[in-house]
Amino acid sequence: MLDSSSVRSLNDIHWPTWKAKDLATLLFVVRGGEVLLIRKKRGLGAGKINGPGGRLHAGETPLEAAIREVEEEVCVTPHDIRECGELRFQFVDGYSIHVHVFRAAGCSGEPSETAEAIPFWAPVDRVPYDEMWADDRIWLPLMFEGRPFSGRFVFDGDAMLDHALDV
Repeated sequence: MLDSSSVRSLNDIHWPTWKAKDLATLLFVVRGGEVLLIRKKRGLGAGKINGPGGRLHAGETPLEAAIREVEEEVCVTPHDIRECGELRFQFVDGYSIHVHVFRAAGCSGEPSETAEAIPFWAPVDRVPYDEMWADDRIWLPLMFEGRPFSGRFVFDGDAMLDHALDV
């Protein structure tokens, strides 16, 4: 059992046996030099900008969850999808999440606001990192470049305390 009260850095965690409380996805639709982003209206990261995504349901694969979440959050169906990386987050309050990151080359339909998210297209070279989680500026450029990655992060609320990224 992880004593989260003593977690302040990556070295405070035994990563080979670390297990996330939740499994989740992020899926970024990238087309024509733009990326489909959302402003989250509720849940983890409410108020922040991110990609569509969320927790896996029982029996779902990460890919199935990623597609479902995009359809639910922004009312489009992504296509030409590939997995780009994995992110492991440990919060000092004890919460932990393992995220599979996907990229889609396009989508069917027009993005629409839902109870969960306000979607918008942003130029890839002007992603609003200052309104996103602190880790996004570290790995999102790799996703845009098509380079696989694996990251580990320690957060205290919104503040990133430590990280490592393998490319």
